[in-house]
Amino acid sequence: MNPQLLCDAIKRQRIITFSYKNTLRSAEPHLLGYDKKNNLALSAWQLSGGSGQSWRTFHLSLMTNVSITDEEFPRIRPDYNPNDQTMNRIVCRL
Repeated sequence: MNPQLLCDAIKRQRIITFSYKNTLRSAEPHLLGYDKKNNLALSAWQLSGGSGQSWRTFHLSLMTNVSITDEEFPRIRPDYNPNDQTMNRIVCRL
């Protein structure tokens, strides 16, 4: 998984689709960084798949078949924290 692909989706506010733990998902990516265990992780608003709509953190090592759609998300989601304390180092963010 190329982190730059996700940074591009974040910058352009594009919805992404991907498989995670054998489930197809779609999400609005907001922040990419390294968590406290040094895993590259994506903080995103999940739109579909898994357990419904809400904030989720996805480890890039478990994401497959990632693609950027042409569909934009128009706004930053409520409760978005650009200084997420669960991240040791931020790569890119809205």
